[in-house]
Amino acid sequence: MSGSILILAGRRPGAVDALAQAHGVADKCLVPVAGRPMIAHVLDSAAATAAMPIFVSTHHESLLGELADPVVDRLGERLVVVPAADNLADSVLGVADRAAFPLFITTADNCLLRPATIDEIGREAARLGCEAGVALARREDVLRVHPQGQRRFYEFSDVAVSNCNAYWIGHRGALKAAEAFRGGGQFVKKPLRVMQAFGFVNLLRFRFGLGPIHHIFGRISRHMGVEVAPLLVSDGATAIDVDNERSLRVTEALMQRAASVSPRSSSRGTQAERGAADGRRLAATR
Repeated sequence: MSGSILILAGRRPGAVDALAQAHGVADKCLVPVAGRPMIAHVLDSAAATAAMPIFVSTHHESLLGELADPVVDRLGERLVVVPAADNLADSVLGVADRAAFPLFITTADNCLLRPATIDEIGREAARLGCEAGVALARREDVLRVHPQGQRRFYEFSDVAVSNCNAYWIGHRGALKAAEAFRGGGQFVKKPLRVMQAFGFVNLLRFRFGLGPIHHIFGRISRHMGVEVAPLLVSDGATAIDVDNERSLRVTEALMQRAASVSPRSSSRGTQAERGAADGRRLAATR
């Protein structure tokens, strides 16, 4: 994709992350996953796109020094560290004047996000002609990847989905959709946090799946004044983020499985193309 990427790696005010504490690191984004800090995997996928700059929003001033991963040198000036705000909405708005659009937003724990999926999200947003989008994975795709990968799904009348912690903002004016992040970032997992943004009736429809998914998002869009669409991705692994020891083990198992098939890939082609091929081969082994 073109445009910019923002990786949210801040802390919740006053909260101590249990996973970071268990692994003896200063920030959750530094928790080792398959031998590397978790954010390094996300940066790898971002580096394989054409996006520039790639922002990392963090409260940890010495993050890059402690990260000590080759991806930092590989990104060079494309990588821009910015101070995180006390809430995710302001962290997103904080890069508005420096970002190129479209702006792709994800989190530091989204270790299974592939370059091909980033491109897929952009293509789906273009196909739907929306101003902003929320990446979602279908339940059957998530469970096909790993039966313990995700335990919570939201059921609409036509599809059950899980959040992928990935968002697409088409232009600067669509940043008003970032208000859905205020007070927290779990757009789908913690819907009560976004009651004001959605409207109470729309929130009920969303929470209890009272209608087709595109119809409900259409109602939410009219309330927010921004056309926000569900962007359904093909790789169910995108909905598996590293929140606890269980999801960490699942993530590492999936990475090991992907690594076991990657030597079969062609040495030709772009990194994004190889990522897409890996995804297809991984799906074929499930």
